[in-house]
Amino acid sequence: MAYIGKTPTAAPLTSSDVTDGIISTAKIADGIEVVDWQSVVTASTLTAVAGRGYPINTTSNACTVTLPASASVGETIKFVDYARNWGTNALTINPNSLNFQGASSPNPEYDTNMQSVTITYVDATQGWIPTVDDAVTYETSQAYTVDFLVVAGGGGGGYDRGGGGGAGGYRNSYNSETSGGNSSSETALELITGTVYTITVGGGGAGATSTASEGADGVASSIAGSDITDITSTGGGGGGTGSGSVRNGQAGGSGGGGAYNSGTAGAGTSGQGMAGGAYGSSTTAAGGGGASEVGTGASDYGGGNGLSSSITGSAVTRGGGGGGHDGGSSAPPGGTGGGGAGGQDSTSNGMDGTANTGGGGGSGRGDGVANGGDGGSGVVILRLPTASYSSTTTGTPTVSTDGSDTILLFNASGSYTA
Repeated sequence: MAYIGKTPTAAPLTSSDVTDGIISTAKIADGIEVVDWQSVVTASTLTAVAGRGYPINTTSNACTVTLPASASVGETIKFVDYARNWGTNALTINPNSLNFQGASSPNPEYDTNMQSVTITYVDATQGWIPTVDDAVTYETSQAYTVDFLVVAGGGGGGYDRGGGGGAGGYRNSYNSETSGGNSSSETALELITGTVYTITVGGGGAGATSTASEGADGVASSIAGSDITDITSTGGGGGGTGSGSVRNGQAGGSGGGGAYNSGTAGAGTSGQGMAGGAYGSSTTAAGGGGASEVGTGASDYGGGNGLSSSITGSAVTRGGGGGGHDGGSSAPPGGTGGGGAGGQDSTSNGMDGTANTGGGGGSGRGDGVANGGDGGSGVVILRLPTASYSSTTTGTPTVSTDGSDTILLFNASGSYTA
């Protein structure tokens, strides 16, 4: 048995003062720390015992150490790189359901040659923490699960009896809710502590103001990071313009509606939104597609409806398509979830999509004089465990809580550091 620490100031340590390598409380008061060093470990697995030290030789293979299933405050275990080879074959620690540096996964990995580490159990919240760590690193960064809703900017409405703008692409991972295009909920993200994730909120496309162009497409929204596959929602497609050669709705997250007298529908993006409607007759134009419904090319010529999510703690509908043109005096409605209505009566501009819903802009109504409405801007929402929330953001998101979770609502671009 080896003795490490201060020179004894009281009676020498005897076998009755130690049980399984743990020194008695009285002897700790004398300033003595004791560790029971074991034989060199060459196996690929090891079940560690508190109070012991382990020289780990990874010359032939890596080694995974499983910590005790239960622990008391102050218990300590030591590991040392026996052959100076952890940089080639690492030492991995399995916390065995207890926390390590505040999290139960992933398993920390020590991969620096000549390293030694002492871990001490402090409490249920942090669990085991390194109290001596030659590499002075956080080792394996801890990950946690984050749900998201990413909605892109909506497309602009068409000019002069044009089609409605399509809603921005809609992607959702929260609580098995439906994602765009009536697709299944997506898989939540695993964010790594200390990593910066860039949040982009796309703007709405401008409504068409002349016969020379259709409504502009919306701008994509996204979550991007060095360790994830970026989550990107496509901007909504612009609506076709009536008095010109650009009658077709444009493809997008949801597609734009076709203008009167032969305009075709813009396609939606799989997993994000629906197609726009095709023109209904020589005098009518279709609504833009929404997150859950195709734009209407008959009946009310309205925009397709959006989808509802409770990711913020209360149900909000987003992703509605813009209304088209019905050939009469009514204003074709925008889809639920922020779609702008089409123009009313003989001469009126289409209505804008609602900001931060990704709603499409409505069609202008009038003979060569009515502009399309602008698409609504998008939004990005993150929902994460409050216990993991770092409080480090840019772009001033709105921060709220719901139960044990924190919600970050980005109405403009910014970032979050996990």
